[in-house]
Amino acid sequence: MLALLTRDLRLAFRAGGGFGLGLAFFLLVAVLVPLGVGPEGAVLARIAPGILWVGALLACLLSLDRLFALDVEDGSLDLLATAPMPLEVVVALKALAHWLVTGLPLTLAAPVLGLLLFLPEAGYPWLVAALALGTPALSVIGAFGAALTVGVKRGGLLLSLLVLPLYVPTLIFGAEAVKRGAAALDGTTPLVLMAGITLGAVALLPFAAAAAIRINLR
Repeated sequence: MLALLTRDLRLAFRAGGGFGLGLAFFLLVAVLVPLGVGPEGAVLARIAPGILWVGALLACLLSLDRLFALDVEDGSLDLLATAPMPLEVVVALKALAHWLVTGLPLTLAAPVLGLLLFLPEAGYPWLVAALALGTPALSVIGAFGAALTVGVKRGGLLLSLLVLPLYVPTLIFGAEAVKRGAAALDGTTPLVLMAGITLGAVALLPFAAAAAIRINLR
């Protein structure tokens, strides 16, 4: 298991889909929004929770199409499907690797980018907590979408169409938690609901993704 996780991390860095690409996109979103909306701090502070969450969501989406693509290209996915290790564990490890190179760096960088959007000081703890709880769900849901499009040529657009609707609940609750925290209100309820989505995704979607991969490999 550790060897597979290490291999996926190395592939993520070498294939150009590592944390650098996601962070660069996240930074561009935080920089371009003030240029387009205007420099008014009150306006930016009001939209900052939603903008930061949309940026993180789209940054996570960037590298999903290569989650299984490299394994399909070199034939290793067939070997993984017939290995003693359950395919559900393989999917979970790939989702974990995706989160480590994408979701975790975005979570750590979000407070710095929040400064560019004039996010109120009270919102920073809620921003980090929301991204820490929500980005794992983005990776697992993305792994499920990538499994559905295994072997599809140029399936990036199809993957986006499949995954984005599933991202909506996490986006809504994550942004709401940060919005309430920034307004010095209690954001525990949306945070708990988002944590429930993450736990449900982690518990169920690896099995659905493994089933999709087995069907696509037939």
